[in-house]
Amino acid sequence: MQEHERTLIALDDLGREYIIDMFVSVRDISDLAHAGAVGGGEPSFRTREGHAVTHLGGGEFSVQLPGEEPGVTVRTDDPEFV
Repeated sequence: MQEHERTLIALDDLGREYIIDMFVSVRDISDLAHAGAVGGGEPSFRTREGHAVTHLGGGEFSVQLPGEEPGVTVRTDDPEFV
């Protein structure tokens, strides 16, 4: 099951704003001895419009827009990614 983790705002070189949602896969790994335990996986990213997003590292992301090859590079100043 994917859970919404956070939302960040990134800008491209032309100053256009992209709202990117970060999701984390969460699995229930609880048993009788550890009720409620969950395990998390690698985060995935998507724009609000549903476009695929790849984290390039640091505060850079690549947004895959229809008809754009390669993706549009965007940057965020969100402290978790800078």
